[in-house]
Amino acid sequence: MVAQRIARWIQDRWAGRSFPVLLLIPLSLLYRALTAARNWAYDFRLLAVQRLPVPVIVVGNITVGGTGKTPLVIWLSAFLQRAGYQPGIVSRGYGGHATHWPQALAPDSDPREVGDEAVVLARRTGCPVVVGPDRVAAARALLGTRQCNILISDDGLQHRRLGRDIEVVVIDGQRRFGNGLLLPAGPLREPLSRLRRADLRIAQGRALEGEYGMTLHPTGLRGLTGGVTREVQTLAGRTVHAVAGIGNPGRFFAVLRELGMDIREHPFPDHHRFCPEDLQFADDAPVIMTEKDAVKCEQFARPDWWFLETEIRPDSGFGARIIELLMEKRDG
Repeated sequence: MVAQRIARWIQDRWAGRSFPVLLLIPLSLLYRALTAARNWAYDFRLLAVQRLPVPVIVVGNITVGGTGKTPLVIWLSAFLQRAGYQPGIVSRGYGGHATHWPQALAPDSDPREVGDEAVVLARRTGCPVVVGPDRVAAARALLGTRQCNILISDDGLQHRRLGRDIEVVVIDGQRRFGNGLLLPAGPLREPLSRLRRADLRIAQGRALEGEYGMTLHPTGLRGLTGGVTREVQTLAGRTVHAVAGIGNPGRFFAVLRELGMDIREHPFPDHHRFCPEDLQFADDAPVIMTEKDAVKCEQFARPDWWFLETEIRPDSGFGARIIELLMEKRDG
């Protein structure tokens, strides 16, 4: 619990420029210099970019915390399949503790080994998924074993060694870029000028000029035991325990409130490794969590534990622009 409070305190500070944040600015300047030097080395080919024989779409962000990358990757994989492509997905496998990489995933892969988001991708997309800290090695392993004619990299905007044809930057439409400072004084992984290099910008929630928008839509509740489904309205007016170990738990809690639930908030750090003791509550009220958390709690789940099924719906022109860019890259 102490780690949770510290993480929330830091994120709250990133919303402004309070005195504790100002003390970290020298470290942010050092971080900025190191980031600029690395990008310069790639721009001037001192560090080699590895190109692959198929187009690569990178979906990432420039801030710390959840922005909706993984749901967008799920949508994008289905969209590309409808357009006639055979996509494969590579991811870092963040939070996984496997002893060897890269690893090909199956829907029943252990999230403790390969990461929670990667397991969700394998289950939801039906696409081949390979994870590993070295995304180039993961991509080559995937192409060496599966028939794919396009790759999607979940996250990896800063992993420039992997050549990419299209960059999609996902933005939190509510929190935006916080205080505009780089780590550790702010939430930015790269300066805001990095946005100019991206092909597309898409915001979950309120989109500004030059950005596409996307909205999150709850579609149902699924039980962690037995896979039973029910309508989200069945818990309207009920008291529930809301569990979220994601980058922005507040967004998840707000969705449950909009659905009419009386929630008891239980935020955890992003990619938290749950144990049964984490979810021992004083009453027998239903427990609602995210899908990413559910894959880590299935082994000790109880009958009245559910995860909220959701889907992302981008603006109508977003998919068309993806296809246009792919055609331009192919013709170019």
